[in-house]
Amino acid sequence: MTPAQERVITMKLIYLKILIVILATVAATVHAQQAAEKSLDAVVEIRISVPENARTAQRFGTKRVASGVVIDKAGHVLTIGFQTIEAEKVEIVGKDHKTVTATVVAYDRNTGFGLLRATSPLQMNPMPFGSSSEVKQGDPVLAVSYGSANAVQGAVVIARKEFAGPWEYLLENAIFTAPSIERFSGAALINSDGHLVGIGYLFSPLTVAGIGVMPANMFVPIDLLKPILSDLKLSGSSKLPPRPWLGVRTAELYGHLIVERVRSGSPSEKAGIKAGDIIVAVNKQEVQGMADFYRKVWALGQAGVDVPLRILQGVQFRDIVVHSTVADQYRPPGQNEKQTSIEL
Repeated sequence: MTPAQERVITMKLIYLKILIVILATVAATVHAQQAAEKSLDAVVEIRISVPENARTAQRFGTKRVASGVVIDKAGHVLTIGFQTIEAEKVEIVGKDHKTVTATVVAYDRNTGFGLLRATSPLQMNPMPFGSSSEVKQGDPVLAVSYGSANAVQGAVVIARKEFAGPWEYLLENAIFTAPSIERFSGAALINSDGHLVGIGYLFSPLTVAGIGVMPANMFVPIDLLKPILSDLKLSGSSKLPPRPWLGVRTAELYGHLIVERVRSGSPSEKAGIKAGDIIVAVNKQEVQGMADFYRKVWALGQAGVDVPLRILQGVQFRDIVVHSTVADQYRPPGQNEKQTSIEL
């Protein structure tokens, strides 16, 4: 067999696998939507307004729209938290188009979940939680946004794997689905029993063996919420020790961890870290990528711990110590104290 013939056969196999995914998705839509029909009313639209001078206004806009899921009779709505940063006004819109105001109860930075509470009864049945640990690669699921039947899309779980975000964020076992949906922020991921198993975070192209790069969405597993939900409702934060925050955004490039941006006034800036620096080691241990960097930093202790780093700045190696802090407590110079300052 010639190399050209081998390439043709390989491409045919790839197309066949993609076709299988598409057919599985169609089947998932029919099967899962029938089982989840009663749960769909719990998916609502969230409208968020932030001041024009807000720190996150340029990146995320002043008028934001996301999905959310009603999770109890008390009117708590689960969504993805970054959309709620610096919220000045929050409204919840159900399938009946009735608008109810809401307050931001919590944003758990470790998981990414955001929690809202309606100021008046929502008059809809909450969606029961499923078990995200039981969600496996190849499972048919539903991705539902904005509470509209037209926004219900069948999908297939194409991976359960680690996800590291450059904003000091790490999930050990994120859920990746395809085909991707456009309105992913806060979307509900529903299993064939009609139970909530994940909340949509972002669009994340994923390389799948034998297929190549596929457009996909990353969902935060619902099991991460269960141990902290009571604390979020009562106090707005988890009782788990806060992780050390450095205020640095990184990227992996050619096997190196490059500093993309340093927050003004952050611990990293105060320690002398600059954009373009390469992070070589944490506490004299070589860094092997973004996820490994986070794990090594967090292993040193909770927020407030000193983080010894070795960086390559220009052509010179430097050993520095970053005095970490709590992300939720950090305020850029001159910011209104009422505004949150979580880095994304």
